[in-house]
Parts: sequence; structure tokens; C-alpha cells
Amino acid sequence: MAVPKRKMSRSNTRHRRSAWKAVAANLATCANPACGAKVLSHRACGECGQYGSRTDRRQVL
Repeated sequence: MAVPKRKMSRSNTRHRRSAWKAVAANLATCANPACGAKVLSHRACGECGQYGSRTDRRQVL
């Protein structure tokens, strides 16, 4: 296991931690022109069940 050789200053510690930020998810519009809902990229639409040009059969039932 790696062990630090010297103490890291408070300034350097906080500077390193500042890079860890939460990023908002990228939302895309549904490919179905009739739906137009906001969807996470590379996911099927929760409203109409469409993924790109394909339709999810489970959502239609």
C-alpha cells in the first residue's frame, strides 16, 4: 500500500479536492417528434419507449 512520504499541506489538499465536482447530466430530446421529452443520452425514453429509431416493445403494452 502506498504511504505518503511527507505531510500534504492544507492548501494542496483543498486544491486537489476542488477538482471533484458534481456535473449535471446531459439531457437530449427524444427522437420521436410527437414525444419530445428530455431523456438521458443512450437510454430509452421513459414516456414513449423509443431509443433512437427503435421502439421498446415493453413500454407499448
